[in-house]
Amino acid sequence: MKRILVTGAGGQLGMCLRDAVQATNLQGYDFLFVNREQFDICNRKLVESWFFSNRVDVVVNCAAYTAVDKAEDDVENAFLANADAVGLLAAESAEQGAFFVHVSTDYVFNGMAVEPFVEDDYTQPLNVYGKSKLEGERLAMEKNTKTVILRTAWVYSQYGKNFLKTMLRLFAEKDEISVVQDQRGTPTNANDIAKAILKIILTEKKTPGVFHFTNAGATTWYGFAEAIKEFTESKITIHPIASSSYPTPAQRPQYSVLDTSKIKETYDVEVRDWKESLKELLGVIER
Repeated sequence: MKRILVTGAGGQLGMCLRDAVQATNLQGYDFLFVNREQFDICNRKLVESWFFSNRVDVVVNCAAYTAVDKAEDDVENAFLANADAVGLLAAESAEQGAFFVHVSTDYVFNGMAVEPFVEDDYTQPLNVYGKSKLEGERLAMEKNTKTVILRTAWVYSQYGKNFLKTMLRLFAEKDEISVVQDQRGTPTNANDIAKAILKIILTEKKTPGVFHFTNAGATTWYGFAEAIKEFTESKITIHPIASSSYPTPAQRPQYSVLDTSKIKETYDVEVRDWKESLKELLGVIER
């Protein structure tokens, strides 16, 4: 029986991973899902004590500090969760010979590109959140050679707070809204990320390294909103605006499209078109 520890189980990706595991009806695997209240990855003594008393074969870290704007003034806590704690989990899993899967972000790049970023492209985060996630990647790879870094972007799901949930709420409350149209990326269904992580876990001979996973295609936040409007048959009016019209404490990358060729070739994961995945999820939500 292989034992899998999943941290951050209360977040949208952790919840989607739990759903994926339950839907697969796996034999020979024991998944332990823990949320922040049960397993605070920033509590060094708790983490060390847990690993001293428990053995695992794979650790999947879905826990993170994700408040991008708040991080600009909360640097210490952002680095504690996204870097120091990641290094600790990687080190503790390495001591047991366990494989470590860590979820990262497109925000490690500067967004100054015209074609999809590949894994080896130069990293240059624009904000504290991105810097903390990049340091987490470095520590994970340093502390555990059996590590997969999974970078993703523009994540949404039926759970938690995300762009899709915000749009659905605004569609119900307002007649018109404005959405940024000069940032480009790939809306990515967390349920599809969960399936990719599950594919990695179930692969017998795992290949460590940095991998990109998003849905296929690209659009802007405005285009994402328009697709949600189309699929929900909403009558709301959506106005495209420039990022400069909606200033935020943290600078965002203008271009966040990630090349997913490496993970498709290495782990044979399915990469669905973002619109197809969005339409399917909206059908589930509406039911």
